[in-house]
Amino acid sequence: MKSLTTLILSLSFAFSFSQDVELELFASNLISPVNIKHAGDDRLFVAERDGLIKIVNLDGSVENTPFLDIDNLVSDDGGESGLLGLAFHPNYGTNGYFFVNYINNFGDTVVSRFSRNEANPSIADSNSELIIINIIQPFNNHNGGDLAFGPDGYLYIATGDGGDSGDPQNNSQNLNILLGKLLRLDVNNSSIAEPYLIPADNPFVGNSSAADEIWAYGLRNPWKFSFDSMNGDLWIGDVGEGEIEEINRVASTEAGLNYGWRCYEGSSAFNTSGCPNSSTLTFPIAEYNHNDGEFKCSVIGGYRYRGSNYPNFEDLYFFADFCSGEIGYTRFENNTWPLTLKDFTGNWSTFGEDSNGELFIANINGTIFKLTDALLSIEEDQFNSISIFPNPAKDQFQVDFTNSNTAASTEINIYDIQGKVIKMIKRNTEVIQTIRIDDIISGLYILQIESDGGQQFIKKLIIN
Repeated sequence: MKSLTTLILSLSFAFSFSQDVELELFASNLISPVNIKHAGDDRLFVAERDGLIKIVNLDGSVENTPFLDIDNLVSDDGGESGLLGLAFHPNYGTNGYFFVNYINNFGDTVVSRFSRNEANPSIADSNSELIIINIIQPFNNHNGGDLAFGPDGYLYIATGDGGDSGDPQNNSQNLNILLGKLLRLDVNNSSIAEPYLIPADNPFVGNSSAADEIWAYGLRNPWKFSFDSMNGDLWIGDVGEGEIEEINRVASTEAGLNYGWRCYEGSSAFNTSGCPNSSTLTFPIAEYNHNDGEFKCSVIGGYRYRGSNYPNFEDLYFFADFCSGEIGYTRFENNTWPLTLKDFTGNWSTFGEDSNGELFIANINGTIFKLTDALLSIEEDQFNSISIFPNPAKDQFQVDFTNSNTAASTEINIYDIQGKVIKMIKRNTEVIQTIRIDDIISGLYILQIESDGGQQFIKKLIIN
């Protein structure tokens, strides 16, 4: 748990500089984490680039035994190779299936299904691999690699354009090639003889000039994508060439879209030779330039916040940049998606969403942080329902414990922004307790409610 001093400094900094996102260390001692997923319970599963998947428990502890170890199958040349993607089947609880995307020892993309060890659900069966699809990679970069099941129950696979620079083979616009695409496969009844089926409503089914597996095309290096758990919207962070990073958002039902690469980098023309009319392309809802402030190089796509702990985050889509260490967000306002980027230190490699919709972010150095709201930090479930009113307040305010099970030993303290105790009050027997503040001068303060067990409720308090 954070110290009160740390929380006060975070809150005062937030008030002064509108810094509403803060990072709380959650787990450490991982090795090059590049993907974080959950399996429907309170654990996080972290894919490490070398070929291991580790389990991180609710308290941030990392299981000593890897969930899966396929280091022998995975290229460990560094760079953009390795184990890149992880997705659990929607019915994982009953069928025990999960899927991975990795670069094999020949440098090619492999998407495989593995099975959980039925005797021990904390371990997978490393000998259960069923290869779903194998895609030849012409170069050693731009592999994409993310995986996710859509709201329709099908598996979506993100592939990069095959690498080098400028997509020299024009793979992304070539509908006969699976590179630079978002693929959509039915893997619900996979077998050795038939590892996947083509959903009947895939947009190019029956088109002899296009691969049936393709759902969307014109992507450069979609390192991370996600589906909004509330409305199913598809979000893609597509890494730019040399100038522009882009964020795409569409309804999950929009099929056959062309996101424009290599014709366009973001919304700017790049190489329009032989390209379709721009009116047929789907441009990003938001983008940022590499030289806008701190040097940037690679967008890390994230998630739209759908958790319950931080109401101020509602509807925000979070993303990050690998080089600048900035973490950003966007929310629809006035018919646009304005970007806000905040300075942090880290080489961010992936976001993760737990089963409750709370968000995490990984540094490639092996640490995982939880995204929290610096304006309101609620650290324990039993304090989630406490409310104070009015705020701003004058002469007095009320603390409403109606839906909280706090004990009589609970302390209510008011601090100034330097951390000095201004007023100390004991919890009384009233469900709604009145606190007099007519002896405190106007200003910004921090209200702390703490139980004898150490649980804390911290909130900014303004006295007029």
